Amino acid sequence: MINPMDLSGKHILITGGSAGIGRSAAVQTSKLGAKISLIARSEDKLKETIGLLEGDGHSFYIYDLNDTEGIQDLVKEIVLKDGPLDGLVHAAGIGLNRPVKLTKPDFLMDNLKIHFLAFSELIRAASARKNSNEGASYLGISSVASIHGNKTQGAYSAAKSAMNAVVHPYAKELAAKNIRVNTIAFGMVETDMYKGFLESGGNNEELLREQYLGVIPVDYAGNAICYMLSDAAKFITGSTFIYDGGALS
Repeated sequence: MINPMDLSGKHILITGGSAGIGRSAAVQTSKLGAKISLIARSEDKLKETIGLLEGDGHSFYIYDLNDTEGIQDLVKEIVLKDGPLDGLVHAAGIGLNRPVKLTKPDFLMDNLKIHFLAFSELIRAASARKNSNEGASYLGISSVASIHGNKTQGAYSAAKSAMNAVVHPYAKELAAKNIRVNTIAFGMVETDMYKGFLESGGNNEELLREQYLGVIPVDYAGNAICYMLSDAAKFITGSTFIYDGGALS
């Protein structure tokens, strides 16, 4: 039986692979046969993720992506050790919210740096000559907040919107190399961000009225990423794929 989402022999680089959506992406892509290279700041959590993966040849790299100047050298190192890339998933990020009166330029820059600037620099480095195989898929993890943010989400919404915007020109430019560039705008997913929402007094009933298919199990988020990385989505590029449980409808 043919599996259109088969990732056997593919090398996937995943940031934020120590927890949440990034960890789920790593686990689910490994189940489909991919070799995974992980980037995050916590060695202990990265080792936990490696222990959950199926197959062999996986690796991890301890790095803070806020240091955007070093991303090019990091990607070179990963390609040298693990081989050229077939996929890139930028799942690293922060979810801190602040009201307008506290949204100063440094807080805006913190959000832009980890979500947008790191994503753009990863794409630039990955798309350099010999760093990616033909047909590679680059994917940024965005949010429904990029399209319809709630109060206190100004910095987060702006950074995620920038991710969505940049895929259009990048996809057109990199199509000459048969490289696809997309984002996924997730609704609320069962991650630490959701736990934080509940612990801070978030109204779960109100959330479920908007996202009426329910909070997305993290494994389903990983499956959506697998689809966008696979040849099943080979004609999707320059797009923001909505995976929101009905939140934007």
